[in-house]
Amino acid sequence: MDAKQLLNDILSDIRVEIYDEFDKNFDRRAFFGRKWPPKKFQNNSNSILNQSGKLRHSIRAQVRGNAVVFTSSEPYAAIHNEGGKIRVTTKMKKFFWYKYGETKDEQWKWLALKKVGDVITIPERRFIGDAPEVKKIVEDIIKENVERAAKNVFKQK
Repeated sequence: MDAKQLLNDILSDIRVEIYDEFDKNFDRRAFFGRKWPPKKFQNNSNSILNQSGKLRHSIRAQVRGNAVVFTSSEPYAAIHNEGGKIRVTTKMKKFFWYKYGETKDEQWKWLALKKVGDVITIPERRFIGDAPEVKKIVEDIIKENVERAAKNVFKQK
């Protein structure tokens, strides 16, 4: 096995393992052990980031050069992952009223009653990113792949 193949194997394993861990964050309702803040209005629905599953299923992991890159096609992924403030738009108000009519969920009514231009604070509910757990997984993958490659080299001699 050459160095290029070793690197490809490491990056491929990292892509799969870390993707799986990030996906599990939706089940854990936490970024590894750090719980997400609760919803403003509690109801019987799923976690706020897993109501439809659209965000969770939009996440992609790709090897690009010497890196593994995680992306989402959903425009709201970053604000939920990092937290922040957003201004209510007319389109958002229409969506909030639609969701309230569909669900009768007080959360949607509370949002629908906001005025255009009002600021809403979205708490950070990280599901992708760097963490000690990620570093440990990467270290373990590198170690396993290097050990496997070394064993193969010694078998061949």
